[in-house]
Amino acid sequence: MSPPSLAYLAGGRLHVKLGEAPVHAFDSAFGQQMRDRHVEIQQKHSWKAEGRGARFMSGLLWGMPGRDQAAMRVAITSLTRGARAGELLYALDTEGRSAVCLFMAADASERRLLHGSTLRIRDVRAALGREQIACSVVHPDGTASIAVMGLDATELREVTEGDAQDRFPAWAPGPGARLVYQSASVGRDGAGQAAALGPSEVHLLDLESGALETLASEHGRDLLCPQLDAQGTLFCIRRPHRRRERSFLGALLDVVLIPARLLFAVFQYLNFFSARYTGKPLTTAGARQKSADARQMMVWSNLMEAEQSGASDEPPPAVPKSWQLVRIRPGQPAETIAEGVVAFDLADDGSVLYSTGTAVHHLGSDGRHERLLAGERMEALVALS
Repeated sequence: MSPPSLAYLAGGRLHVKLGEAPVHAFDSAFGQQMRDRHVEIQQKHSWKAEGRGARFMSGLLWGMPGRDQAAMRVAITSLTRGARAGELLYALDTEGRSAVCLFMAADASERRLLHGSTLRIRDVRAALGREQIACSVVHPDGTASIAVMGLDATELREVTEGDAQDRFPAWAPGPGARLVYQSASVGRDGAGQAAALGPSEVHLLDLESGALETLASEHGRDLLCPQLDAQGTLFCIRRPHRRRERSFLGALLDVVLIPARLLFAVFQYLNFFSARYTGKPLTTAGARQKSADARQMMVWSNLMEAEQSGASDEPPPAVPKSWQLVRIRPGQPAETIAEGVVAFDLADDGSVLYSTGTAVHHLGSDGRHERLLAGERMEALVALS
C-alpha cells in the first residue's frame, strides 16, 4: 500500500509529497513577482540612500546598520485542499495585503484568484465538491470572523460577528452547508483595547438556517482547528489555556523599571558606536568567561542530543506534549490519540495525518501509527488522498 499524498507548509514555503515520490518544495510564483517588482521600485529610488552620509544618518537615527530596503516579506499563511482533485489553495500575506492562489500539484502551476485585498484573510478552507471557500477575516480591533466566498475568491461574505476571535473553519461532511470552527471571546480593558482571550471552544454553524451550536468546550483548555468526519466524530487539538492579561503589579513594575531600561538603552547605543568605529566595545570584562561558558553549554547540548538519539530516532516535537490531538465521538469523553501535535488533517479513507512540527505521522483507520517524514518545521498539513 503506497503512503498517502500530502502537502505542508514549512518556513513559509509549500512542500508537496505525492505517494512514494520525494518531497518537492515550491515558492509562490506570484510571491516572487511581488518581490521582483519591489526590488525594481527600490532600485529606481536607490540614489536617495547612496553615500556615506545617508548610511551614517541611518545608523545615527536607528542605532543599527541600514535596513535592506529590497527585502519584502511574502509568506504563505494558510493551506487547504482545493475543491477539485489535485488542487491546493493557499493565502499569502504581502506587506499587510492578502492574496489567494490556486496551485495544481500535477504540473506545479499557480493561478492567482485574489490580490491586494486590504482584508487580512487567513485560514482558507475548501472541500471536494463544495462551491464555496471558507476563511477567517482578522480585524484591527482584535476580533476575527468566519467568512465564505466563491471558488474564484469573489463575493466574500462574513457569516459570524461579535466580540470574539472565530478562526479555522472546516466544512462538515454531509448534505447542506455547515461549518465547524474555533471561537474565543475577546476580553477588553477600560480603554476598550483587546487585553485577553477566553478559552477556545468548538462551534457548528448551519449557513442555510443560521443555527449555531456549541459542540465542545473544556474549562481551562483551548480546543483548536476542529474537523468533523463522516460519522460526526470531532477531531481537534487540545492544549492548556493561558490567560494573557496585564496585572496591576506588572504595570507598576514596568513603571518602576523605566529609568533602568532607559539607561540600558543609552548604554547599548553608545556601545554599538564604540564597537563599530573603534572595533572595541565599552565593556570587555567577563567576555572570555562567557565564551567559555557558551562552548561548554554547546558540548553539554551535543551530549544530551547524542544520548537522546541513542534512545530514540524520533525528533522531539516543536510544542509541549500538552498539545494533544483528541477525538470526541458523539456522547463520549475526549480521547487522546497523539501528543505534541501542531497540525493535522483527515484523509478520505478515514485515517489521520498529524504533524509534531518536526515530523509527520499517519494514523490508519486500524489504529496503526507510521512516521512518514522528519526534519522539517511544519506549520500546516493537508491530506491530498
